[in-house]
Amino acid sequence: QVQLVESGGGLVQPGGSLRLSCVASGSTSNIYTMGWYRPGPGNQRELVATITSTNMTAYADSVKGRFLISRENTKNALLLQTVYLQMNNLQPEDTDVYYCSARTISWSDYWGQGTQVTVSS
Repeated sequence: QVQLVESGGGLVQPGGSLRLSCVASGSTSNIYTMGWYRPGPGNQRELVATITSTNMTAYADSVKGRFLISRENTKNALLLQTVYLQMNNLQPEDTDVYYCSARTISWSDYWGQGTQVTVSS
């Protein structure tokens, strides 16, 4: 089991920045990738950004060049426990609930409770 706790959401004006954090606990040695998602059409959550234990990253086209996903360095370079999402030049369309996710090597998915990001003047 993996537990995820997000923090860092809030209210920001257009053009502003926020940094989200997600800390994993439990069976973290089994985590292969962590990332951020937000609600999409239907019941699907759409990818915002992900990072793997080997530092491969992926971004939604809508956030490329504005958002940066990173991880906390640990003694074990393959251990993925804490990730960050630096969000710059935020726009009203970025307003949403952002969910942290973790996928293990056995392809089990875990989700955080979500953190609200509101971009408004």
